[in-house]
Amino acid sequence: MKPPHVAIVPSPGMGHLIPLVELAKRLVVHHHFSVTFFIPSDDGSNLTPQRKVLDTLPQTISSTFLPPVNFDDLPKDIKHLTRIALTMTRSLPALRDSIKALAESTRLVALVVDLFGCDAFDMAKEFDVLPYIFYPTNAMVLWFQFELPKLDQTISCEYRDLLEPVKLPGCVPMHGKNLLDSVQDRTNQAYKVLIDVSKRYKSAVGIMINSFVDLQPSAFKAFKEQGQGLGLPPIYPVGPITEIGSTNGNDCLSWLDRQPNGSVLFISFGSGGTISSAQMNELALGLEKSRVRFLWNFKCPNETSKNAAYFGVQSSNDLLFFLPRGFLERTKDVGLVVPSWAPQVPILSHGSTGGFLTHCGWNSTLESIVHGVPLIAWPLYADQRMNAVLLAQDLKVAWRVKMNDKGIVESEDIAKYAKGLIEGEEGKVLKKRMIELKEASQVALSQDGSSTKSLAEVAQIWKDHKNQLINPTCLMIA
Repeated sequence: MKPPHVAIVPSPGMGHLIPLVELAKRLVVHHHFSVTFFIPSDDGSNLTPQRKVLDTLPQTISSTFLPPVNFDDLPKDIKHLTRIALTMTRSLPALRDSIKALAESTRLVALVVDLFGCDAFDMAKEFDVLPYIFYPTNAMVLWFQFELPKLDQTISCEYRDLLEPVKLPGCVPMHGKNLLDSVQDRTNQAYKVLIDVSKRYKSAVGIMINSFVDLQPSAFKAFKEQGQGLGLPPIYPVGPITEIGSTNGNDCLSWLDRQPNGSVLFISFGSGGTISSAQMNELALGLEKSRVRFLWNFKCPNETSKNAAYFGVQSSNDLLFFLPRGFLERTKDVGLVVPSWAPQVPILSHGSTGGFLTHCGWNSTLESIVHGVPLIAWPLYADQRMNAVLLAQDLKVAWRVKMNDKGIVESEDIAKYAKGLIEGEEGKVLKKRMIELKEASQVALSQDGSSTKSLAEVAQIWKDHKNQLINPTCLMIA
C-alpha cells in the first residue's frame, strides 16, 4: 500500500508558509507522511523567499506553484485581507486540477489549509480527502472567529465603539478597539470576507492550532466543554511550531557574542511591519535616552500603512536619511542597526538577548516564548492587538506601549520601557514568567507532551482514512 500523503495549501505570505513548513517536517519525520505544498499567489507577488524555503526541504516534501491570479479588475487599494482571500478563491480551479492529479497518483488522505483556504474543502469532499485547518495563531483569536457571525447579528455599532468588552469563552475580556483590524470598519469588504471565512471553519473535520494547552488552558478547556454543543470541529493544540534558524555567518550574531548576558533589547516589527518617520525618530531617541544595548532590525518608514510591506520586505541601507542626525555615532558603543534581514530565531536564542520589542505577530510571539525572552508589545495590524492583550493582561509576559493622542509612542516612554525590561526589577518579573512558559512549551513538545500527543492523534486519523482495501460493495452491505 502506498504511504499516506497530505496536501498543504498556505495563504500568501511568508508568515503563513513558515509554520506550515515546520508542521510538514514533523509529519514526515515523526509520522512518516509525504507532503505536497500548493502555493497560490497573485501576479504581483515576489515568490523568491518562498522558493528559497521550499527548495531546502527533503524529497518527501514537494511543492507546486499555482498560476498567479490577476487582480486587474479590482481597485488598487483593496485591503490585504481581501487580497489574500481572493488569491485563494481565484486559485481554486488550478488547485482542483492539482489535487485531482495528486489523488490519482498517491494515497492522498488529508488537505490542510490555513486561515483563508476553506473554499478548497469542496474539492476535498470530491476526492474523498479529509479537510483540516491549521490555525497559525492562538486560541483567543480562533474563539473570536467562531463568535464573529453571532456578534455581527447582535451588535449594531462599530466594535471600537462598544461600551462593554467582548467576552470570549475562556479568554480575558477584550475591548472592541483591540479586535482584528479587519472588523474595525464593518462597511469594508474585508469585514464581510472574514465573516464568510469564519462560517466555513465549522465544515473542517478538525482544526490544528499553533498554541499549547498550558499557554491558554481556559480557552482550550472552553473548546472541550462547549465546542461540540456549538457545532465546532475538534480542536488540536499542536504548538509551539516555530522556525529553527541557522546561526551561521551573520555579523549581528558576532556583535551579540561581544555583549554581556541578557543585556540587549532586540527591536523588530516583523517582515511586514512599518512605522512612520515621526515614530521612527521617537524610537531612535528613546533608545538613545535609555542607554540600553540594542539590536534594531531596521526597515524604512512608511507614512500611509503599518503593513505596507506585507507581501514583500522593505528595507533601506541609507540609515542616515531616516535616523536622527548623529544617532549612529552617539550610540555606536551600545547599539547595532541592521538595515535589512536579521536572523530572528538565532537572535532570540542568544544569551545576550534580554528583551524583545515586537509587533506581536504570533510567529514572533511563539519564538519569544520558546526562548524565554520577555516583551515590549507594540502591535501594528491584523491580530496583533489581540495578541498584545493576551501577552500583557493574561500571560503577563509583556508591557504594552501607550500612544499619545497623535498615535505616537513618545521617546521618554520608550526609554522607560527599554530600561525597565533590561535592567529593572519589573523586567525580572516578566522574565521569570516567560521562563515558566518556555519550560511549559518544552514539556508540551516532549515525547509524552500534550502537543505531541495531539498531533499524533490527528496523524492516526489521517492514516486510518483509506487504510483498508475493501470492496466497495462489501462496504455498502456492512
